[in-house]
Amino acid sequence: MGDEALQKDVLDELGEDRVQELAGELGTDADGARRMVRETVAALPEDLTRENGAAPAGAAGFGGFGGLGQGLGGGPGGGLMSGVLGRITKPVAETVARRTGLPAAQVARALELLLPVVMTAIAKRRGRKR
Repeated sequence: MGDEALQKDVLDELGEDRVQELAGELGTDADGARRMVRETVAALPEDLTRENGAAPAGAAGFGGFGGLGQGLGGGPGGGLMSGVLGRITKPVAETVARRTGLPAAQVARALELLLPVVMTAIAKRRGRKR
């Protein structure tokens, strides 16, 4: 899955209102939030973003996680999804913070809001391919 295509899908999924919400969480402007989204997608493990790849170990695929990204402030995901997101949040946050200059703690908080949206975009892409 091309990073640029997934970046666009995630930004489309977010919409401008949620980009602004993300910017507020990060203490930056909308352009800074969009850059954080692009860097986050680029920093994700390949097995997570691979178009025809398997879901992370133990996950039955992302199709069942479609409701997670309904909004940045949406409710928490189930145990499996929380485990998957928990394992990638810290290394992705550190990478994104290095690349953007944003504080790692703020990036980690923003990722808790952003990663479910990323998962939703990935699930939709995979659903269209079937």
